[in-house]
Amino acid sequence: MIHPSYSELMQVINSETEIEDAAPVVSSRYSIVLATSKRARQIIGGDKPLVDGRGKKPLSIAVEEVYKGKVTILTEDQNQEEEQEQVEE
Repeated sequence: MIHPSYSELMQVINSETEIEDAAPVVSSRYSIVLATSKRARQIIGGDKPLVDGRGKKPLSIAVEEVYKGKVTILTEDQNQEEEQEQVEE
């Protein structure tokens, strides 16, 4: 069994929501899979891991980063705003 589980990851990610009445950042396993796989590709591409990654595969490192809050998952709206800001620069 993989630790942490999908449900534990979802609880950790959604607990970081600033507004209690706001929609959860992650509402499905699919969202977690996309986020962790994107981060794993970044690590493979040369980004430095934010946690101790010795002896671990990139996906395991990405899951641990998300679980420990080292990486945040943006909602679709936040992601679009960030992309717009990068275009304007």
